[in-house]
Amino acid sequence: MTQTLIDKERRSNDEMQEARKELINELIHETSNRAIIRVKRMGEIDPKPFQKVCKKYCGEEADVKASELCSLWEGHMKDSDWFPFVNIKVGKDKYKAIINEKDEKLNNLRNTMGDEVFKAVTTALTEMNEYNASGGYAVPELWNFKEQRRATLKEGIQRLSKCHRKK
Repeated sequence: MTQTLIDKERRSNDEMQEARKELINELIHETSNRAIIRVKRMGEIDPKPFQKVCKKYCGEEADVKASELCSLWEGHMKDSDWFPFVNIKVGKDKYKAIINEKDEKLNNLRNTMGDEVFKAVTTALTEMNEYNASGGYAVPELWNFKEQRRATLKEGIQRLSKCHRKK
């Protein structure tokens, strides 16, 4: 009986994950940046802090420089030899990876580009480590931007319903 319940739970969980994937596939093409519930690419660096830092350059040169720097850091994130985390104990036998405050590369970033860029990179690193540690690429996730958390399946379905009612 226990095995039957475990099997049912596993099938139910698989169905929920499949529904979540389909929902993400539907919403990923939505272009509204104002919606609270939308798809976020976990592990992707937010380019806005880089753009702010590069405003000292003129016009199009600022955008190019910001893109170059953002791409450079995305490349660093994909470097399998670089692991800017330390594992800390959070329970009897549990550990959690957190950003290593003594990492030389990150400290150089903070010193040269400031706290906002540092935060954008460390946020992306943390997301990458949590959502796709071995893959090294951004993963789409259903996200509640108002509350800065993973959106529930219910929230996603409500959002999709609103999209289809407008069409």
